[in-house]
Amino acid sequence: MNNRRVLAFMPHPDDIEFVCAGTLMRLRAAGFEIHCATMTPGDKGSAVLEQEEIAAIRRKEAAAAAATIGAESYTCLELRDLEIFFERESRRLATGLVRRIDPAIVFTTSPRDYMADHEITSQLVRDACFNAGARLFKTGDDAPPLAGVPYLYYCDPTGLQDIFGEPAPVGFVVDITQQMGQKEQALACHDSQRAWLLRQHGMDDYIETMRSIGAQRGGLIGRKYGEAFRQHLGHPHPTDNPLIELVGAVVVPQS
Repeated sequence: MNNRRVLAFMPHPDDIEFVCAGTLMRLRAAGFEIHCATMTPGDKGSAVLEQEEIAAIRRKEAAAAAATIGAESYTCLELRDLEIFFERESRRLATGLVRRIDPAIVFTTSPRDYMADHEITSQLVRDACFNAGARLFKTGDDAPPLAGVPYLYYCDPTGLQDIFGEPAPVGFVVDITQQMGQKEQALACHDSQRAWLLRQHGMDDYIETMRSIGAQRGGLIGRKYGEAFRQHLGHPHPTDNPLIELVGAVVVPQS
């Protein structure tokens, strides 16, 4: 591992707090610098406000949530909700961000998730981790190419299942029992989303939903709360798992 920086790179504000904020806090306690980023400002996450109104609110909420977990930065690439595409400009923007942060560890959404924004973000972040080391891939800024390919981890999909309703496989789980209170505070920063999630997703209490998911994952390793991940093991990413030593990640045997 060539540095101690971590990037959580997700589609929308509040995604980080749902799926990996506890692990980020554990890594920060282990001496890592944490950076948070989203593809969009959540500009379509309201049934009553116009796009720029809700986007302005959600940028502030995301920055506050990032500060709550001790992140060094929050960045929004300013793509639009429901309009994240795997195309040249998005690839350049994502790669440029990865170069500027130069993380050793990257977290992103599952490649098999409930909506295209999540799945395409997963593709874009994977692509950026690879492209960031290619000197001749130009991103329009002065950030130098990475010296190596970062560790890449995929978080749980929404609802812990794929688009066919099948349970999402788990590679390993991180115990976040001690971090749950602060994780709840971070998710609570996204106050604008309670009404939206109730209307669009049928989630009356999004914090309770997050807590329930954490309890399910924690139960896999005999802990009260946990966050689950799968590691990208394809060439040329590193295939050892430093999270086992760094935060006591517990591998879940595959049945």
